[in-house]
Amino acid sequence: MAIPFLPYRKPALLHHTDALVPLFQRKDISRILLVTDPVVRGNQITYPLETALKQAGIGCIVYDQTVSNPTTDQVEEARALYNAHHCQAIIGFGGGSSIDCAKAVGARIARPRKTLDKMEGILQVWKKIPLLIAIPTTAGTGSETTLAAVITDSRTRHKYPINDFVLIPRYAVLDPEVTRGLPPAVTASTGMDALTHAVEAFIGGSTTKETRHDAISAVKLIFTYLPKAYADGNDMNARRHMLHAAYFAGNAFSKSYVGYVHAVAHSLGGRYNTPHGLANAVLLPYVLQAYGRHAYRKLHRLAVAIGISDPMESHRAGAEKFIQAVRDLQDLLDIPRKLPEIRTEDIPSLAKKADHEANPLYPVPKLMNAKELQRFYYDIMED
Repeated sequence: MAIPFLPYRKPALLHHTDALVPLFQRKDISRILLVTDPVVRGNQITYPLETALKQAGIGCIVYDQTVSNPTTDQVEEARALYNAHHCQAIIGFGGGSSIDCAKAVGARIARPRKTLDKMEGILQVWKKIPLLIAIPTTAGTGSETTLAAVITDSRTRHKYPINDFVLIPRYAVLDPEVTRGLPPAVTASTGMDALTHAVEAFIGGSTTKETRHDAISAVKLIFTYLPKAYADGNDMNARRHMLHAAYFAGNAFSKSYVGYVHAVAHSLGGRYNTPHGLANAVLLPYVLQAYGRHAYRKLHRLAVAIGISDPMESHRAGAEKFIQAVRDLQDLLDIPRKLPEIRTEDIPSLAKKADHEANPLYPVPKLMNAKELQRFYYDIMED
């Protein structure tokens, strides 16, 4: 009921990195911190922007050590660079990890006396952060539009979300050219990540007309364009549509939240450093199946939206068709059905972490406790 009254906003959209130089000039910004990862920078994807900034006389300080599942230590390293060079803005350039790291840097700059673990949960930053711009190089996380940053404690390996409206980037640059070199496996897992965001947002209990529209738009785009982007990484039309799908999905789950797929995936990322998109991709059909009748009606609507079910068909039949379509998409994208890193002895503690994250925050179709959540780890554990 409170959702329509909360201060959600969408970032302003830019469609090319070239638009950033005049933006900084208008805002009289002369030094920025660019947060990225070794692969993105190693492949020279950031170089055109770095060159353009240098030619315009804008200092660009680069932190390129972000890893999948960014850590508190990395946030502190990047923050030290920001302060040492008297930066005035932050760019998160990369996948969700780089953008999340950039958000957390902003949070620490805004609240220098408050550690990240004290910001876990909802509305624990509550102070304006420096100008934040997100440039996604993967079409999946939706971090360029969300209020969340997911960080892993370097010491305990506890992975936790920080959710605050101030973390929503002011600008999102949806430039398909920066996704051109994305390997097929990453295209697949990040695309399935976006699908998970859209589906979990749609089937949850806190949707609005706007989030339902965005979620359906994302699901339709993903089923149409993800196979094309996977088959041909130079298909810029497919890449462009996937960036918009991730953006729509991000808008949807920012307001309507996610579900048990994400909670379980976060526990796996924290313990084993499992890439978040891959964990979501593997888990999605198992969790949808477990929701059973509680999700039939909404899954049927998604099946109708992508053209595989008739509106007059039973909700159960439509839902089963949609879950099978997810499995078929997994196979087409060579997504595995199992994850080899899961150890039986870890499952009780992993399930407790997932339960702690999800309950009671996530408006899931069907409530499950920690013991019930253990089933999903067994489902995806190699025999």
